[in-house]
Amino acid sequence: MSESENAKYGHLMPVGGGDPIPLVKPHLRVGRRESCDIVLRFSNVSAHHCELTIKSGYWFIKDLGSRNGTKVNGNRVTEKCVEPGDVVSVAKHRYELKYSPHQLGAVGPPPRDDQAEDILRSSLLEKAGLERKNEQNQRYDITDGFNNRRKD
Repeated sequence: MSESENAKYGHLMPVGGGDPIPLVKPHLRVGRRESCDIVLRFSNVSAHHCELTIKSGYWFIKDLGSRNGTKVNGNRVTEKCVEPGDVVSVAKHRYELKYSPHQLGAVGPPPRDDQAEDILRSSLLEKAGLERKNEQNQRYDITDGFNNRRKD
């Protein structure tokens, strides 16, 4: 396979130097196990750490319940669109993602991350498990025990 064919989907460039890792297909599993598409032989990388998948011409990363986490531009994520030039961290190992959305079939801006919308859809107390709803559309705040009508 030639270098241009190898780079069809882009590269992960190690931050600080090293050989680029070619992205050779539209769905890749990253981890320490030999069965992964991208094998990172570091003890702090989980056996099956994360997945990279192309959606609408953009790469998305999804953490697979890893012990040391997956980050995009320093922010821990469970699933996130990774734009060209973003830095992905697998445990403590950092890689710049280089690719062209146009070459991958993108026809506009990157899709919105559903995670941000989900966060805004409910209160922080509810996300933390400190607020419970009952069937009369009231809320019970277990931090101080008061009930009040919810104005949704």
